[in-house]
Amino acid sequence: MPKNPQVVPFGYEPPKQERRGTLIFYDDFEHTTNEELESALQYGENHFFTKFVLYPLHEETVKRLSKKTVSAFYKREDRLHEWKREQGLSMVVVEGWDGKRKKYTPIEAALRHIIEKYPAPHFLYLTPETANLFASFASFEEWIVKIRLILSAEPERLHPKLTKFQHRWGLDTK
Repeated sequence: MPKNPQVVPFGYEPPKQERRGTLIFYDDFEHTTNEELESALQYGENHFFTKFVLYPLHEETVKRLSKKTVSAFYKREDRLHEWKREQGLSMVVVEGWDGKRKKYTPIEAALRHIIEKYPAPHFLYLTPETANLFASFASFEEWIVKIRLILSAEPERLHPKLTKFQHRWGLDTK
C-alpha cells in the first residue's frame, strides 16, 4: 500500500492535543438524575476528555447484575438522547450497543466494545454500587490495569478488590 507523503515547513511541530481519552458512564440510568449526568459531564470537561460516553444497560443485563427491574431500554435511551440534545455538545455519545444485542451483555464484552471504538485512555464512571459489583467479578483484576475507575460518590463499604487496587480509582470531587 503506497504511503502519501506530507510536506511541512522546516521546524513544524504539530499542535498538542488538549483533549484526550474517553469517560464512560456505565449505568442502568433508571434513577439517574439530570444533576448526576451534569456532574459526570462536568468531570469530563474539567479533565479534558475527548468523548463522554453514556452506556445504558439492557433490562436483561440489569436483571442479572442486580436482580432489580427497570423500565424498557428504549425509554431510558430516549431520555439520555433528550438530555444530550439539551446539552448541545458533540463530545456526548449515547452508546446503544447493549440495546442492539437485546440480551444480557457481560461487562467484559461491553468494555471490549468500548475500548475498540473510542480513543484511549479509558475512564469508567460508576456509582459505588456498580463499582462494588464490578469488583466482585473474576475479570476485575484483568480490567483494572487497562482502565481507571471514577466513583460518583464515596462508597459506604468497599469491596476487598477495590481496596487492593485503590491506586486505580478515584472520586468525582465535584
